[in-house]
Amino acid sequence: MFWHRRAKRSPTRSFDRAQKRPVIRASICTGEKTACLQDRRTGKLEEVMLIRTPEDLREFLETYGVTEEELETVY
Repeated sequence: MFWHRRAKRSPTRSFDRAQKRPVIRASICTGEKTACLQDRRTGKLEEVMLIRTPEDLREFLETYGVTEEELETVY
């Protein structure tokens, strides 16, 4: 018997682009990356998910309707 794994589709989530911007927070020491939404006014980061693989990054982009060009990396 063969079991096929279905790809999980995350529902699209929205955020207020006027108040928040998507960023990748990267650690200089460990290289760990976290997808975040940064408040434009205060600079506070809201962690969304850990990025371990390119598939994780793609899932973040699809879930929040963001393009790679919009992402900025902060350290």
